[in-house]
Amino acid sequence: MATIKDKLIHNVHKEEHCHPHNKITVVGVGAVGMACALSVLMKGLPDELALVDVIEDKLKGEMMDLQHGSLFLHTPKIVSGKDYSVTAHSKLVIITAGARQQEGESRLNLVQRNVNIFKFIIPNIVKYSPHCILLVVSNPVDILTYVAWKLSGFPKHRVIGSGCNLDSARFRYFMGEKLGIHSLSCHGWVIGEHGDSSVPVWSGMNVAGVSLKSLSPEMGSEHDPEKWKEVHKQVVDSAYEVIKLKGYTSWAIGLSVSDLSETIMKNLRRVHPISTMVKGLHGIHDDVFLSLPSVLGNTGITDVVNMTLKPEEEAHLKKSAETLWSIQKELQF
Repeated sequence: MATIKDKLIHNVHKEEHCHPHNKITVVGVGAVGMACALSVLMKGLPDELALVDVIEDKLKGEMMDLQHGSLFLHTPKIVSGKDYSVTAHSKLVIITAGARQQEGESRLNLVQRNVNIFKFIIPNIVKYSPHCILLVVSNPVDILTYVAWKLSGFPKHRVIGSGCNLDSARFRYFMGEKLGIHSLSCHGWVIGEHGDSSVPVWSGMNVAGVSLKSLSPEMGSEHDPEKWKEVHKQVVDSAYEVIKLKGYTSWAIGLSVSDLSETIMKNLRRVHPISTMVKGLHGIHDDVFLSLPSVLGNTGITDVVNMTLKPEEEAHLKKSAETLWSIQKELQF
């Protein structure tokens, strides 16, 4: 008995099973993981999206919810599973899983709780996608990027932390609000540790190539009449503020991650402030990951831009590195 499909379709060629070219996996389907998943889907980046989590009902529900929106997306296959075999042949793996930061809790307090989770996740990813790029989003992101690098055995250019990509975006947003200009036209970098000890590079802030510090040499200092230091304080406080108000942050980090994913998947070679191994740079001698402007493409990070930092900015960066190393060396692998 011929089925409707048989009557409708005349087969010309039996399709051979081939692996996806642009598969993206998101590990963790909490608020951040799903914001990342939706953002990469809206950009049409993967030809297959895999979701992984330990909570099976939520995982299946999130997958079905996205599948039902397939008509509006350009990703033909969305899969999920508790078993990491669903992640096989991924080009990019975005890790958002981990214990969530509680209100008032510092990112660094999360560390050991998340190291234990990574000890399960990372070897499973490596098993099924040995050539992927790892993009770590879970906090504290710089330390967990180091942990992912140690556990994976991957070369340093293929293990990236989302780092200060979002801090810099927030910085440019607040800068734009203060100047009445869209953030795309406001240029400024936040580097170092993602979060409390991040470093604003006041000397690099410009609009249309005009250095703001040349217009006001006191900018960013205690004597600055316009109190630009407050702009960086807003960046540092913003995540805590959002967590206080809605319980977690999600949309901005999801958009930030899809921005990085696009650069990787399309080999755009854009420069992003992302967490990378900084040993040997700016007088840092330990195996720490911090955000510096890095050239990103489909093989990971290929280059780091040598920023011209003021002595106090470099001192801040070194202090961040020392803080992270003091925690990292105590970690139980």
